[in-house]
Amino acid sequence: MITVKIFEFNHFSELCYLLYDETKEAVIIDCGAFEEYEEKELTDYVTKNGLTIKRLLCTHLHLDHIFGNHFIHKTYGIKPEAHQADVEQLPRTDEQATRFGLGDKVKHIDIESYIIEDTNIKFGHSEIKALLVPGHSPGSIAFYSEKDKFVMSGDALFNGSIGRTDLWGGSQSTLTGAIKEKLLTLPDDTIVYPGHGPQTTIAKEKLYNPFL
Repeated sequence: MITVKIFEFNHFSELCYLLYDETKEAVIIDCGAFEEYEEKELTDYVTKNGLTIKRLLCTHLHLDHIFGNHFIHKTYGIKPEAHQADVEQLPRTDEQATRFGLGDKVKHIDIESYIIEDTNIKFGHSEIKALLVPGHSPGSIAFYSEKDKFVMSGDALFNGSIGRTDLWGGSQSTLTGAIKEKLLTLPDDTIVYPGHGPQTTIAKEKLYNPFL
């Protein structure tokens, strides 16, 4: 069974997820740690629970979700992974940071390898499946566990809302179409862990999300 640890990081209230199972192998999804105390909160938890970080996965490469990528590489020796479309079509981390007046506080780290659509990502005795859900960004990925009945939706699907589409390569029609095809077709009892805000379920979003 996968344990889901949630951290809320940076001034964008971004949600970073740490997933691990009984083997103590773990993956990090969207490390937005920006301040030193946020970095310490994450590493203290990893140390206290005896976890081994195997991979750093990115739902997408917008700045608030990748602040901590360089720190994770420095600390655990692993590089981030993301979809090729985001790597090719979005500005680098440091370029995005400059636009927000944070250019001297954020370091860029290259993507180690691309996440391929429908790939099963394994750690310990567990696995999650990469679902391509573009529209918020060109290469937005959700991570789905059929066994544990949850999906990390990044900034594609929120509780009662969807991701903004006014940033690089965004498209509302692409996003709503992808959500309906890739996420709303998941079982109704699937828990949705979004990139910001409270969790929800597929059933609730099918019934009540005004954007869908």
